[in-house]
Amino acid sequence: MTRVLLADDHRIIREGIKTILADTEDLIVCGEASNGTEVLNLIAREEWDLLVLDITMPGRNGLELIKQVRKERPRLPILVLSMHSEEQYALRALHAGASGYVTKESESEVIVAAMHKVAARGIYLSERVAEMLARERMPQMNDEPHKLLSDREYQVFERIVAGRRLTDIAHELSLSIKTVSTHKSRIQQKMGLATHAELVHYAIAHGLGTLLQ
Repeated sequence: MTRVLLADDHRIIREGIKTILADTEDLIVCGEASNGTEVLNLIAREEWDLLVLDITMPGRNGLELIKQVRKERPRLPILVLSMHSEEQYALRALHAGASGYVTKESESEVIVAAMHKVAARGIYLSERVAEMLARERMPQMNDEPHKLLSDREYQVFERIVAGRRLTDIAHELSLSIKTVSTHKSRIQQKMGLATHAELVHYAIAHGLGTLLQ
């Protein structure tokens, strides 16, 4: 039996995943978390066979949480189940230490297959993510400016294009306004974009539309 720790801040998503797994013989949700702090507390107290993690939850950022879990439980397989498209976060999640990435829009069969693969200590890659990894290893093809941003800069970027004020971003990420302003300047410099409107247009043009929701 595979003991699954399911981390998502939306109860309806957790209930949906449990319903999907009810038809499997070996995957069972034995623990639930709605934020990063609860995840860390649960992995400290118990052993788990698989962590299914939403990358966007209250508190600790998803990418940082993956790195922290990997540090504290290096053998715990992590599958990211996210509302964000593969283009937005898949590679960053894999680089942080996840072993697979699926979107919440995926068919239930795909989600279950990904969970089985990652729980067996394999790597789950969709064809799209596999292509993205291949392109990443070809410098001449990896020239999209948003890929030059650090994880923290990308977190600020997604909030800027979503219309968040700098003060709100600072609060959400537990940073000073000065630090957020510095990140914004670096983002604009790296991406060669001078205004908020240009950042938004870039996000739309590059299929990062969910950042605007």
